[in-house]
Amino acid sequence: IHPDEMRVCAACPEDNGKRTKKGRCVSLTEEMKLALKKKACRVRMGIIASTHAAKAGHPGGSLSAADLFAYLYNKELRIDPKDPKDPKRDRFVLSKGHTAPGLYAALAERGFFPVEDLLTLRHIDSYLQGHPNMNTVPGVDMSTGSLGQGISAAAGMAKGAKFLHEDVNVYTLLGDGEIAEGEVWEAMLFAAHYKLDNFCMIIDLNGLQIDGRTCDVMNTAPVDEKAKAFGFQTISIDGHDFDQMEQAFAAFHACTGKPTCILMHTVKGKGVSFMENQVGWHGKAPNDEEYKLAMEELNAAMAELEAAK
Repeated sequence: IHPDEMRVCAACPEDNGKRTKKGRCVSLTEEMKLALKKKACRVRMGIIASTHAAKAGHPGGSLSAADLFAYLYNKELRIDPKDPKDPKRDRFVLSKGHTAPGLYAALAERGFFPVEDLLTLRHIDSYLQGHPNMNTVPGVDMSTGSLGQGISAAAGMAKGAKFLHEDVNVYTLLGDGEIAEGEVWEAMLFAAHYKLDNFCMIIDLNGLQIDGRTCDVMNTAPVDEKAKAFGFQTISIDGHDFDQMEQAFAAFHACTGKPTCILMHTVKGKGVSFMENQVGWHGKAPNDEEYKLAMEELNAAMAELEAAK
């Protein structure tokens, strides 16, 4: 990260990246928010470029989580691209593993591997396959794809960190279609039972899944009341607002004795006008014309951000 753009927790001179449970190294400034917006835009560009090159993939849910990916990998997580296996690092598990294009774009932008490698997504012999593989992709903490299993692995990681008395936070991102899986709620029971206050689950509530609206396929509302009943500190935010993200993660760090659930209200396909709130873009790659239109929009958005200096 260029020092003129952002001070990242892992590089913060105030605490050398060793943020404690009760402390944050630095609060968001307007300069940092602008840098995050640029990062999120570049993540979106990576999503569009990689799925277009693959002629397959899941752009819709990747785009809805792009702002979160930018925030996590450039502000929240204590990580080091030069030492991706550091045992004291924070962990992130992409439980909705099909949105790997978003995760890969964020990892590339953070320096875990070359950005140009995104164009090998899903290609034969590429290490960037359609779902995250912890054995091949630097920065990936758990192989995921089978919905419901990621949160279970993440909860186990959080319990392990507690058992070892390690200052490690574990984050996991789920889709709102995914939470129809019973295993999700078993993992939540586990996290609450063991009082895993180092565990933060985030649910991307974009309202759409592969078969249509989540409320029609399998209505899980009210998710907030359910999460509270399962023993979680529960926070609802606009998933495209960095100030609200900052407040939610501050509440996570301040909470003791229980896990945290952040309900992130988003727009599926966010950032590309013709993909927004369109269920058909759940698992379809843009063709050449659609790629051109999408990149024109994102380049225009980036130009506007660059002009805001």
